Amino acid sequence: MEGLMMNRPLLIPSMIQHAERCHRDVEIVSLTTEGPTHRYTWGDCYARVQQLANVLEALGVNQGDRVATLAWNSYRHLELYYGISGIGAVCHTVNPRLFQEQLVYIFNHAEDRFIFTDVTFVPLLEGILDQIGGVGGFVIMTDEDHMPETTLPNVHCYETLMAAQEPDYAWPDLDENTASALCYTSGTTGNPKGTMYSHRSTVLHAFGALASAFSIRGDDTVMPVVPLFHVQSWGIPHSAPIVGAKLVFNGPKFDGETLQKLLEDEQITVSLGVPTIWLGMLEYLRTSGKRVDSLRMLVSGGAAPPHAMIEAFDKDYGVPLTHGWGMTETSPVAAAGINPRRMAKLNQDERITETLKQGQVLYGVDIKIVDDEGNRLPHDGETSGELYVRGPWVTSGYFRDDEANAEAFDDEGWFRTGDVAAIEPDSHIRITDRAKDLIKSGGEWISSIDLENTAVGHPDIAEAAAIAMLHPKWTERPLLVVVPRDGVSLTKDSVTDFLDGRIAKYWMPDDVVFTDELPHTATGKIAKLRLREIYKDYVLPTI
Repeated sequence: MEGLMMNRPLLIPSMIQHAERCHRDVEIVSLTTEGPTHRYTWGDCYARVQQLANVLEALGVNQGDRVATLAWNSYRHLELYYGISGIGAVCHTVNPRLFQEQLVYIFNHAEDRFIFTDVTFVPLLEGILDQIGGVGGFVIMTDEDHMPETTLPNVHCYETLMAAQEPDYAWPDLDENTASALCYTSGTTGNPKGTMYSHRSTVLHAFGALASAFSIRGDDTVMPVVPLFHVQSWGIPHSAPIVGAKLVFNGPKFDGETLQKLLEDEQITVSLGVPTIWLGMLEYLRTSGKRVDSLRMLVSGGAAPPHAMIEAFDKDYGVPLTHGWGMTETSPVAAAGINPRRMAKLNQDERITETLKQGQVLYGVDIKIVDDEGNRLPHDGETSGELYVRGPWVTSGYFRDDEANAEAFDDEGWFRTGDVAAIEPDSHIRITDRAKDLIKSGGEWISSIDLENTAVGHPDIAEAAAIAMLHPKWTERPLLVVVPRDGVSLTKDSVTDFLDGRIAKYWMPDDVVFTDELPHTATGKIAKLRLREIYKDYVLPTI
């Protein structure tokens, strides 16, 4: 017997339609590439999204076509999220920080019909134009007064196109499994791989992020510093209109001074970003004496946050930091650190330590850990194995990539994350490393993440990375690469003395080297592959 309930599809336009009906006067604030701060409301946004839908159809965009965006966080980029997906096309957000050869591969592999770009990235596109011949045209996301001179063919001005269309559109009645968005991994190994989201997966993820991960409320003002080109900005553009939260976009600016001013001027209560963003913010707060008193929560993801950073925000500024975990392939949020009952039982120091974990798995996501033979391991909080996931917003396969798909899933359809983790009995996850980044010394595993986070606790260390170096006796031993804080002189002994007693003795790096900067991926993570290449000929002093 079936239930007697309406079978209405879960479609992306329904979220902004709800915001227009129920929260139409709530603001969306954007810093712009042109300079001025832009303000309008959810009601204004919905009217322009309908104009954009008409623009896309006038350009000849059909259902299933991929339309790329190369843009910062802004109201126009938000409009593209809803307009492209809403007509049944695929919103392909592209990370402009990728290497040129990766960008070329992604545009060609996706077969994008159009690219919508901020003025900032016009020179970048001109530089690869002869390699992306399949793109049918370009739309520059500005007004006529700020249109640049360009060699891009079939180029249009966003605001001119918008002005020619009416703010009224009849959304197609799509199947909820229709593809809605496309996001590629940063391609640290091999070519980037595409994850194709659906309307259904996106709506379910928005609910999951609201209910289990970020607990965003209608009275919140939310600033996603995580880019809109990075895994759907962790679901915030879809979660915010559901509850009617105010949105603030930082545009092309990521410096601590700008972000703190936005936090203060707009009275932001929730902000989300990668650890490097919050480290920069923390440095600015320390040197300027400024505060961030409006915040009730910072969310950090994308990489493990240093203990010292969590402690500083909590103890010095009274801002709890929540740690989330996910991947491009999980839409991205699969676990988060919000568990009020658990946290209420802990003192401040215990809460800070707890925040280092990746959090509790969200409803809708199943997890398990396995050994090298694929056998399930116990969720006892101690045993580590490779983390597998599945769920309604977890990918079932990469876009047009049979080779990658053959390696990415087990026989039961679970997705292999490549992360090594321990799972506690109540499904809290603690990532110990990426499988390829673990250091195996004398048969014992050393977590590069834990070693790095401990090192960054040193007051004079800005950033640190641990990599495995070959050793004739121990097979592998850790090399610690350190970036000192500006104006500080460090020695190997001062670093190892700090680590002594804070890590196991066999974790102590065989050497510490100093550098002005570490290589990073396009998403802000330390590029271990590149780091290993840089130090491939380095010989440890213990050999």
